[in-house]
Amino acid sequence: MENNRTAADVSTLMEQVLYEVKRVVVGQDRFLERVLVAMLAQGHLLVEGVPGLAKTLTVNTLAKTVSGRFKRIQFTPDLVPADLVGTRVYNQKSGDFSTSLGPVFANLLLADEINRAPAKVQSALLEVMQERQVTIAGETYPVPRPFLVMATQNPIETEGTYPLPEAQVDRFMMKVIVGYPSDEEEFVIVQRVTGAPIDVAPVCTTDQLAALQQECRKSYVDPALIGYAVKLVAATREPARCGLPELAKYITFGASPRATINLIEGARALGFLRGRAYALPEDVSDLATDVLRHRLSLSYEALTDGIGPDAIIQQILQKVPAPARPLEHNEPRVANG
Repeated sequence: MENNRTAADVSTLMEQVLYEVKRVVVGQDRFLERVLVAMLAQGHLLVEGVPGLAKTLTVNTLAKTVSGRFKRIQFTPDLVPADLVGTRVYNQKSGDFSTSLGPVFANLLLADEINRAPAKVQSALLEVMQERQVTIAGETYPVPRPFLVMATQNPIETEGTYPLPEAQVDRFMMKVIVGYPSDEEEFVIVQRVTGAPIDVAPVCTTDQLAALQQECRKSYVDPALIGYAVKLVAATREPARCGLPELAKYITFGASPRATINLIEGARALGFLRGRAYALPEDVSDLATDVLRHRLSLSYEALTDGIGPDAIIQQILQKVPAPARPLEHNEPRVANG
C-alpha cells in the first residue's frame, strides 16, 4: 500500500499549496486545479482570458509556495529571441565574452500575451518548452527543474497579434479558459486587494516538487484507460468512426498523438491530486476538453455555423463509451504492484 500512502501524501501537500494560493487568489478553482495538474505532469499551460483575472497573480503566488523562481515576460512585437533566452555580452574591461541568461531560466515562467510576439520569438520558446534547455552561441544551458511555462492570450484584441504556429500550440498540455468571477467572489477580491497584504508561506521546495513529479509517473494506468484516450483522440480525426459523421465537415485536422499522451499524463496527475495511486475514466473525461480544444483545426463551415471546439469535444465524449472502472475492486493488488 506504499503507493497509496504516496498518493495521499501528494494530495495532502497539494492541498497545502492550494490553501496558500487561495489565501491570495479568490475563486478560479478549475484554473488552479489545472495548474497543479500541469505541475505534477510536467506540462505547459496556454491560458485564455481577459485582463484582470489574476492569471499573473496565480503563477507568482504558486512560485512562492514552492520556493521557486518566477519570471514574467511581456511579449511585444519588437521582442527578439535574445530577450527571451539570453545572449553573449562583451566585457570591454576584460576583453572577454560572457553569457547573460534570459528570463526563461526560472521554475515558473509567465509568457504574457504570447501571440503579440513574432514567429522567431515563439520558436525560441518552442525549444525550451520541449527540450528544457536553450542554446546560446553553440553552448547548451539546461533550465531549472521543475519548469512550467504558462502563456496567456487576450481573446479581445486581435490587432498586432501573430497566430501561434500549430507546432507550438501542440506543445501546450492544456488550454484553459478563465472566466469572470461571480458577484460573491468579486466582493471578496475587492476586500482582499484593498485590505492588508497577505504573506504567502512556502509549503514545499522545488526538490520536493521534482520528487513528487517522479512519484506521479509511477501511478498505475489501466490499458483500458489508454484505449479510451486513443478512441477519444481518434474521433477528432475521423468522427465517423464513433458514429458522428456529421462532424467531419467541421474538422480540418484532428489532435495529434501528443494529445493522447497528455490525456494519460494529466489523468495520472489528477488522480494523484485526488489521493489515488491510479487513474480512472473520469480523470480522462474531466481533462479532455482542456487537452483537446487547442489541437482541433476547424473548417470555415464550423465558423459559419457557430460550432466551436468545445461543442465538438462534448459530442465526442457523449458518443465514445468510457470503460468500466477497472480498479474499483482491485485497488490493493494494484497498489502492491
